[in-house]
Amino acid sequence: MPKETLLELKDLHTHFFTDNGEIPAVNGVSFSLDKGEIVGIVGESGCGKSVTSLSVMQLVPNPPGKIVGGAINFKDENIVNAAQKRMKQIRGNEIGMIFQEPMTSLNPLFTIGNQLIEAIRFHRKISKKEARQESVDLLKLVGIPRAEGVIDEYPHQLSGGMRQRVMIAMAMSCDPDILIADEPTTALDVTIQAQILDIMRDLNRERDTAILLITHDLGVVAELCERVIVMYAGEVVEEGSVREILKDPQHPYTKGLIRSLPTLHGDDQKLYSIPGTVPKPGMKKAGCQFAPRCEFAFDRCFKEEPELYELGKSRTSRCFLYDKKEGDAAKHAESTFGS
Repeated sequence: MPKETLLELKDLHTHFFTDNGEIPAVNGVSFSLDKGEIVGIVGESGCGKSVTSLSVMQLVPNPPGKIVGGAINFKDENIVNAAQKRMKQIRGNEIGMIFQEPMTSLNPLFTIGNQLIEAIRFHRKISKKEARQESVDLLKLVGIPRAEGVIDEYPHQLSGGMRQRVMIAMAMSCDPDILIADEPTTALDVTIQAQILDIMRDLNRERDTAILLITHDLGVVAELCERVIVMYAGEVVEEGSVREILKDPQHPYTKGLIRSLPTLHGDDQKLYSIPGTVPKPGMKKAGCQFAPRCEFAFDRCFKEEPELYELGKSRTSRCFLYDKKEGDAAKHAESTFGS
C-alpha cells in the first residue's frame, strides 16, 4: 500500500537580496516526506538546510529573503504563495517546528504555562483551564518531572534539555501531521541528546507524526532516520536510505563526511577532513560546486553543473561519475566507490 505524501518540495529556490547582490541560499531543492516517515537533512553549516525548513514554514525574513521559484506542496496544496491567514492555520496546527535554540525561542518574560496555553488556545477553542491541564499532560508526555510545578516556572529556571523538551511539547500541542526539528540536540550533552531522540521516536510511533530532522550530526541521523538527504552549497547532492548512505555513499562529498567520523578502532591517526572550504553563499562558480574540493573531479566537473542522477529506487547522486553517457567516468565511479 503506497504511503501518503504529506510534503513535497519541487525545485525550490530561496534567495537573499543584500547590498552585495542576490545570494541563492536554496538552489533547486526537491524532496518529499511521507506520513509517519522520519527524514534527515544533513550538511555543513551554510549549506541551506535550515533555510529550507524556514521556507516550508514561510518564516524566512522578508526582506531580505524570498522564495523566488519552485513549489512547496503540503497535502497537495502549494503554500509558496499562501496568505498569512492560511499559514497561521498551518503553523503549529498542521506543521510543528522545534527551533535550534530553545532559550531564544521561548519568551523569557512569560512562564512555560503561559506560552503553552497560548499555543493551544490559538488553534483550538477550549477554556484556559482545559488548556492548562493539557499543557501539564504534554510536559509529562515529553518526560518532564513535576510538570505541575514546571508549568509556572520561567525558561531561565530550566536546563537546556528541559527547555528543549518544552519546545517539543509546544510543537506537538496541536498534534501536527509534520514535525520539523532544526538541530534539536545541538549544545546538549550526549545523555540528554539520547533522551530527546527517544521522545521524538516515541511521538513518531505513537502518533504517526512525520519528522523532518535538520542536523549536521550523522550519528543522530543513524539513530533516528529512515531516509537521508545530503545538502551542499544550497543543493541536494545525494539522497537514499540511511543504511545505503552510511554503508555505501555514492557522492564524493558524502563519502568525505563519513570518512571524517571518528571510529572505535583505537587508531591514533588524525581524523580525515575534506580539503578546502565550503563556498561562501553567493560565490557560485561554473560547474559542480564541490569540484574544487573533490579528489575525483575531472575537466567536465569545472565546466558543467551535474544533475541528480538516478542510481536506483529512491537513490540519487549529483555527480558526473554516474552519468551513463560519460563512459570512462562511470567505470571510474564503479571502481572508486565499489571497492
